[in-house]
Amino acid sequence: MRILITNDDSISASQLLPLIRWCKKLGQVTTVVPAVEQSGKSHGIQIMNPFRAKKQMLEDEEVWAVESSPADCVRFAVMGLKQDFDLVVSGVNRGCNMGLDVMYSGTVAAIYEAAALGIPAVAFSSPFQGYETVISRLDEVWAYFEENKLFQKHSLYNVNIPPEPKGICITHQGGPYYTDDFDPREDDFYMPIGRCVHENKGDLSIDTDCVISGYTSITPMTLERTDWQVYKLLRNE
Repeated sequence: MRILITNDDSISASQLLPLIRWCKKLGQVTTVVPAVEQSGKSHGIQIMNPFRAKKQMLEDEEVWAVESSPADCVRFAVMGLKQDFDLVVSGVNRGCNMGLDVMYSGTVAAIYEAAALGIPAVAFSSPFQGYETVISRLDEVWAYFEENKLFQKHSLYNVNIPPEPKGICITHQGGPYYTDDFDPREDDFYMPIGRCVHENKGDLSIDTDCVISGYTSITPMTLERTDWQVYKLLRNE
């Protein structure tokens, strides 16, 4: 299996090297990641200006560092390096990507870009607490994927892994998770200060409730933005 690894936490992410070594158990790995952190950059790509992409060594692993977004990392790997991939792995993100917050996530945007290019993809994220140990949980998550033939049923998944998961749940995307207050600073600057607005009701079918309750969440995702119910209503179908 040919695997492309990317992330939004950059080449400096502490779990990038462990992820590369874990993915090598599954197949041949190519790593293309942002040169600097791209958290919250969503699905932006560069179409007006050139960007630098430079091959570097991360200890004994070859890594491409791209001065652009996670989505551009996927585009560069496929269109720039002219490589074919069987799977794109994005992450492991330092911080969960769930609820409505996935629309801001560069980590999740990378798998959307993969899906747009016809490549199966999975995003891995973890809470800040426990992030350094998340790689040790990937074996059980991957075993679940294989045992349940998830990639034979669908091609795009978002996975959030708590520090010591009680189990694994298939979930759907929840609602608001975090919001921001804007703290005024000197010289007309404002600092966004995040705060959680999610109320955990213990519904393990929702990604946010699932992870906060201590379970690994696996959510099938889609690129489709059409509201089919409204579409059919407007067409009088």
